Order: sequence, then structure tokens, then C-alpha cells
Amino acid sequence: MLRRGFRIEAVLFDFDGTLTEPGALDFPAIKRSLGLPLERPILEAIEEGGEDRDKAELYRQLEELELEASARSRPNRGAESMLGRLRELGLALGVVTRNGRASVARALQNFESVTAEDFGVLVTRDVPVAPKPAPDPVLYALGKLGVAPGRALFVGDHWLDVEAGKAAGAVTVLLENRGAPEEARRGATPGEEGRAQPDFRIAGLDQLEGVLRLGRALPAGKFPEDLLAGFLSSLPVGPKASAQLLAGPGVGEDVAVVDPAPRGEGAAGGETALIALKSDPITFVEAAAGSYAVTVNANDVVTCGADPRWFLATVLAPVGSTPSEVLAVLEDLRAACGELGLMLVGGHTEVTDAVKRTVVSGTIAGTVRREALLLKKNVQPGDRLLLTKGIAIEGTAILAREFRDLLLDRGLTQEDLAQAAGWLSRLSVLPEARLALAHGGVRAMHDVTEGGLATAVRELSIATQRRVEVSGVLPVYPLTRRIAALLGIDPLGLIGSGSLLVCVAPEAAASLLQALRAEGHEAADIGRFAPGEPEVEWRGELGRRWPRFEVDELARTLEGGGS
Repeated sequence: MLRRGFRIEAVLFDFDGTLTEPGALDFPAIKRSLGLPLERPILEAIEEGGEDRDKAELYRQLEELELEASARSRPNRGAESMLGRLRELGLALGVVTRNGRASVARALQNFESVTAEDFGVLVTRDVPVAPKPAPDPVLYALGKLGVAPGRALFVGDHWLDVEAGKAAGAVTVLLENRGAPEEARRGATPGEEGRAQPDFRIAGLDQLEGVLRLGRALPAGKFPEDLLAGFLSSLPVGPKASAQLLAGPGVGEDVAVVDPAPRGEGAAGGETALIALKSDPITFVEAAAGSYAVTVNANDVVTCGADPRWFLATVLAPVGSTPSEVLAVLEDLRAACGELGLMLVGGHTEVTDAVKRTVVSGTIAGTVRREALLLKKNVQPGDRLLLTKGIAIEGTAILAREFRDLLLDRGLTQEDLAQAAGWLSRLSVLPEARLALAHGGVRAMHDVTEGGLATAVRELSIATQRRVEVSGVLPVYPLTRRIAALLGIDPLGLIGSGSLLVCVAPEAAASLLQALRAEGHEAADIGRFAPGEPEVEWRGELGRRWPRFEVDELARTLEGGGS
């Protein structure tokens, strides 16, 4: 995989064996028919034939053989649907081939939904540039499309394509055509010593969109879960590291837990308190960003059973900020740390044009005894899933602040908006988490953040490797329902700090609910864990699947201006 970042605006394709099924052009047979050496590519062999060969006649014969083969050719598997998808994405398309234009035009007659007009440029050997593996035809095509080489994919099935694309500076994709017979794709796989290697390899054209996805702009919100999980799974963990890292990175795992003195490294090994670590930025809001950062990071740390203790903050303020505005954020951080019993121990403060509004990124450390550590892998089938407070408290408060005038126009009162905006003071889950930890029977906890309850439960299913059956009534405040309805939002996908998911042994669930409610904490039993592969089944609403949100509803609404 390519190690540099890239952005894709155009896709160029080789033609024969890439957009058409491999094997229609039998290159060894053509060489034998033309009396050319088998070890050299056809065009080079013709040009190197010497004065005793009539090059024009050889090219004429080659054209006839190509036309015969093109009449028999068929679209490659998935080619037409893939090209349609690329057109939907608005990408510029082109063909770069060593074939003649006439044979390409004839082959395209066998396509049902693709014509020459679907390509912004067709570069065949009729264009007066050096053929592949020279970069010239690729650069010529991208020049016609007005796209820089670094912003293009070049897809082909032969080392000639890879070398041409690499030399031009494009991102290269080798199509291996694994579904085709071996004899149809002979000679098409690069890899010989000294040859350029592709940036990506795909078995078939159906996998191309996965490569394209890496070069397409992301919407606002969390980084895609599957891509992040793939990266995290590649992180090396040796014997020494695994002894120190008790809870590591993964989907649904918000806290890292390390043993600073693992067993076997001295008399104190294994007796020292474990260290819980968490880092999270605040990007959705600017008001009270300092206290916001402290609260959400502390929420995560307590979910593993740890006691939050030390806080570091990176504060990035936009150019034009005044000293008093920056100092107000720092004072907010200090006050929030004091309220939650944390020590503000350092960080970094900077004014930069890299941000449009103040961004606070917090890092928190806490301690936990080994026997008190909560790990999501300890959740068992039959365990109950409890939820504290109503869902989407955080998102409701932000929407009330960000869309105040719009919501007033749509019927909310000043009192409604003031109540909702004030919910930012309810985002801490430390009180209910600490009560649950003291009660006992808790296997794991997970706080609801970006992507709302829907994403949090899905993450919990992945982290526990259990199926989750959601069957209880989901607590949504009437004010949240009203604001969500006015803005066309599903509360299940709305950012929800302030709500805590508690995984508890079935025999302790009822008494924990009672204890929470006795202390004034709203809590509900919303489901259970069951055997089976990780998934979420919604039994509370018949006929509706548990939703998936690629983008948090808040981010989507902010981007759309509330329309």
C-alpha cells in the first residue's frame, strides 16, 4: 500500500485485459504470425526489426489481427458497473493503451453501457507519443484532462502499465484478474527483479473502489471505523510490549492501559498501579471548550475503572484571537480540572492559521488497580446493558446553541432553548460510573460520544466480540425529540456525551438500576449480550434494523446549515 497521502481526481485505464476480459489478444500468437521475437513487446520488436522489414506492413497486419480479436472481446467482469460508479463520483476518465484506435472502438461496441464518449481522453498508439512503459502517454492523457499526475490512478494488468504510471507520478493499481484462466493472463503480472512494483494490487475491478476510497474526500466526523481498525491491527505488539499493554487500540476501545512495571522486571513488578491513558480533541464547539475537553476525556478514562488524575491540554487558537480569549480557555481548563479533582500538569498553547476556531485537544492519565481494571473482553453472554440519562444530551445542547434562531423560527421557545443549551453541564458520567464501580457486578463500561448511541452500541459489540440485543425502551427526552424533528435528525446518531453504557452481570443488573435511581441518576435496561458474531439486533422496534451512521448527525446538520 502507498505510504503517502493522495487525492484522486482522475482514473486512467489500460484497455485490453483491463477493461476487456484478458486473453482476447493472444500476444505470443500475434508475434509468431508477424515473425517477431517472443521475448520482446510487439511495438518495440517492430521498431527494432531493422531495414529489411517493412514496418508499415507489419503495423497494417497488426491492426488486422487486433480488429479480429477486438470483435471477439467482451467487457471485463464488473467493468461497466465500475465505470458507471466512477462517473457518479464525478471523476475524469481516460484510456491509455498500446492498441490502435480502431480496435478500441470495435471492442467498445461489445459494451452495453459504455462508449468512447464516456472517456475524456483516449490515448492509443495513433497518438504521436512514445508508448508505455514510457510515461509520455499517461502525461499526455492527464494533460488533456487537466489533472496533475499525483492526483490520478492508473489501472492496468501488465508491468508496462505499472512502469508507465510510476514514471509519470500517478498512483498505480495492478489488476491481477484472478478470476480469469491462467493462460488468459500469462505475462501480465509484474514482479520480475528490477521492475517497478504497483502501489496497490487488486484481484478484480470490483476492488477498485476500495482503493479510490483512500483518495476521496472524507465528510466531517469520525474516521471510518473499518479503515482505522485495519491500521490499528497492523501495529506491532512484541512479547515485552504485550506484557506492558493491557488494553490497547481498537474499535470501541477508548483507553490504553499500561503496566509501568510489568511482572518479572523487579520486586515491584505487577504491584505498581496501572496507568490509563486517553486523548481526545474538541472540534464541534468553541464555547466552554476547556471544560468540555476535560469532561469527555475523564469520561473515557473512568470507563476502564480508572481514577482520572492528570490532564495535559493542547490549545490551538485561530489567528486574530486576543490574549483574553486564549486565557479564558486556559482558565476554563483549570476550573474544570479542579471540579473533577484532576491536576492540570501541562500542554501546549499556540495561535495558528491551521484552525478556524479554537481547538482543544486533551490528554488525560489516571490510575487503576489491576484487580479493578475493566476490560470489554470480559463481557459474557447474558450480561445486561444499562444506559444512564437520556440519549443525545450533548448533541441536543450543541444544536440549541448553534441553531438558536432557526429553532425559534420553527416554534421552540426561549425557555426550551435555554434548557437544552444548559445540558452541556450534564456531560460528566463520573458520578454514575463511580457508583456502578462501587456497587459491583460491572464487567465493562462505554461512554456514548460521536455517532450517538447507535455507534456506541455497535462499537461495544465489536470490542466485546458479542452480539447485542437491544430490546428495552430507549430513553429520549421530549425536548431532544422536538429539536431532532425540527432539524430532520435521528437522535440515535447524534453525539451523546453524558450517557454511559454499563455492561453488568445479570444477577447484579436490577440492584444496580435501583442504586443508580436512588442517587438521582436516570438509568434504563436497554438490552443484553448474546452468543454469536458481533452485530446489533434491534428487538425494540419490529421491522427496523439498528441504524448505522457514517457521519454523526450533528456534523451532517452543521455542514448543511440545518436545512
